[in-house]
Amino acid sequence: MRNILAEIVEQKRSIVDEAKAQLPLDRIRSELEVGHFGMSRAIVKGGWSLIAECKLQSPAKGRLNSTHSVVEMAKIYEANGAAMLSVHTDPHFLGSNEDFSRVRQAVNLPLLRKDFIIDEYQLYEARRLGADAVLLIVRILTAEELEKFLYVTWTLGMDALVEVHDAADMSTALSTRAAFIGINNRNLKTFETTIDQTLELLPLVPTADRSRVLISESGVRSIDDIKKLRAVGIDGVLVGEGLVRADDMAEQTRLFADG
Repeated sequence: MRNILAEIVEQKRSIVDEAKAQLPLDRIRSELEVGHFGMSRAIVKGGWSLIAECKLQSPAKGRLNSTHSVVEMAKIYEANGAAMLSVHTDPHFLGSNEDFSRVRQAVNLPLLRKDFIIDEYQLYEARRLGADAVLLIVRILTAEELEKFLYVTWTLGMDALVEVHDAADMSTALSTRAAFIGINNRNLKTFETTIDQTLELLPLVPTADRSRVLISESGVRSIDDIKKLRAVGIDGVLVGEGLVRADDMAEQTRLFADG
């Protein structure tokens, strides 16, 4: 069976090596301005938040939206109640650093850099692009890398959404001081989605850890999905396809943002 995640990570190593050659880390560090933890201000425990994703393509489903640019999506999301935006910079999703920079200039909402981070360099690169937060996927990092990347992220004034997919991932995430945990409803090998993943993994979070902000990612397609997730104590959702394929993107954004 095809393992899409493994394919992406393997190609990511070459992309990062090329980026390092074009723009060395020392140069990025010399130009960097530390952030102000925009995600922590926008996404809070006990509220409800929509992280709306600017997403053009999926490796499993191909092109998802051909009528809007990522900047146009971002403006629609901002105008209709999204608390934060997620912007892809991975080419498998037709994302790019250039798109991220354009969105940064176009909106005032906090931005999450959505990518497959496997190297410390990408954290500095994210902050240089204007990111307020990064995605750290437990499945593609060692426990030591996750701890290190969290520390570096915080020293750069950014937040981290630590993404889990199964019980083992959740255990690893809970062993850290991560403030934001995202439960990925997507099978990381096949990229199929179901919110049942969140419903199954949420009980693994002990009561003592419920002070963390819990986000359900992917596979959210309807207001019924939103209601189910809110009912079990999820604090927000990260939605891409459920918005970009909607007949009325603005209306769907308002519905999901209001919960």
